[in-house]
Amino acid sequence: MLTVSGEVLDVILSVLIAFGISAALGPVMIPMLHKLKFGQQIREEGPEAHKAKSGTPTMGGIMFLIAISIAVVVIWAKNMILGSETLSWKMFPILLITLGFGLVGFLDDFLKVVKKQSEGLKPWQKMGLQFVFSGLFIWYVMAASGCGSKVLIPVVGMEVDFWWFYIPFAMFVLIGTDNGVNFCDGLDGLCSSVTAAVAVYFTLIALLKDPGVAPLSAAVFGALLGFLLFNVHPAKVFMGDTGSLSLGAYVGAMALYLKQPIYLILVGFIYMAEVLSVIIQVTYFKKTGGKRIFRMAPIHHHFELGGWSETRVVAVFTIVTILLCLVAYCI
Repeated sequence: MLTVSGEVLDVILSVLIAFGISAALGPVMIPMLHKLKFGQQIREEGPEAHKAKSGTPTMGGIMFLIAISIAVVVIWAKNMILGSETLSWKMFPILLITLGFGLVGFLDDFLKVVKKQSEGLKPWQKMGLQFVFSGLFIWYVMAASGCGSKVLIPVVGMEVDFWWFYIPFAMFVLIGTDNGVNFCDGLDGLCSSVTAAVAVYFTLIALLKDPGVAPLSAAVFGALLGFLLFNVHPAKVFMGDTGSLSLGAYVGAMALYLKQPIYLILVGFIYMAEVLSVIIQVTYFKKTGGKRIFRMAPIHHHFELGGWSETRVVAVFTIVTILLCLVAYCI
């Protein structure tokens, strides 16, 4: 008879709870966001086809953040009642940085959508808040979690202690990953699909290395599946910076906690490609007086303007992520 461990049951339960809540919130929150006129402003320089999306409710990231939080609390409460609370309390620091960055995104969305301030948060305000939350999490990883400042090196399987260099390195990982995920949120279902695949990878790695945080990643996967019911093309709701910044924090924080930031080169390849395409485009544009390398950046727009449909770009980017996650898992 097939038996399933308690850790695996927690993962399955977490997926189901998060998916159910996220899916149930859609029919409630989407009309509410419509009523509050939380409609997305489509940038003028974007693809022409995207202008039809203007007014689609944004800030939908609230839906999956609620679902993730409830799932984590339920799993923690269950384990505490059963006397195994040490298996799940570790989820909370990662959940808190996820919610912290989500708060930054919410403030940015609120100012842009509700207050009609086109810039949202000023760059120094957004970056300052991100540095504060990142600094607190890095302190936790180094001093309180038992992880220290070690990083796993792919292929050789050896852990290298970065010592004090770990602080700027970890800060770069968190802020860089967060911006990559934010840039990835440009097509219906793209960020949700890619990050759902990444969440499965981190769930499997956590089950092997630290089962205490696996239910959190499972909750992210389940919540994003529920959100995708409303976010696939044509999207009924966008996650906004509320969602994309929180997901970026989750990805970066899980990578650091599991000592796998270098693996983000593979696992987060799409995020990295999105950021690099913007950096390359802007730099080349300035250096050449207006010439471009890509049709449009971030790079998903390059493919879109090349004739690919939104659904094809999302499918290809998600498949690439799944395959690279398999490679990362094997090395």
